Amino acid sequence: MSSQHHIDDLMRGRILGKIEEGRKITDVARELDIAHSFVSRLWKSFKTTGMCSRRHGGGRVRSTSPAEDRYIVLSAKRNRRTTAQHVANQFLAASGKQISRKTVARRLREGGLYARRPLVCPIDQTAPY
Repeated sequence: MSSQHHIDDLMRGRILGKIEEGRKITDVARELDIAHSFVSRLWKSFKTTGMCSRRHGGGRVRSTSPAEDRYIVLSAKRNRRTTAQHVANQFLAASGKQISRKTVARRLREGGLYARRPLVCPIDQTAPY
């Protein structure tokens, strides 16, 4: 089974129920077409913790909250010509938190603001209007 697929809590409960009935881990894994190592680790985890659900919330902690993200976008919208470094300095003065200009650029991108300059094309004189 691919490591990209996650098994829901209902299926985990079914696996544990079959093992609690007295069936072997190998037989359960073969019947449900799941890796033996997964079933073994699930059973071991259930015996130690008493729970079968997945642990959520992995990954790096964000440096800014959603409210602070909105503040960054709003302060950039107030002055469209300001730089990301200037917005970071404004944020430091307002909140006391130090963030990098790359963080500001990422938050602005999430808010739909990009560092693009509009290109003015020459008017085509031959086109009929």
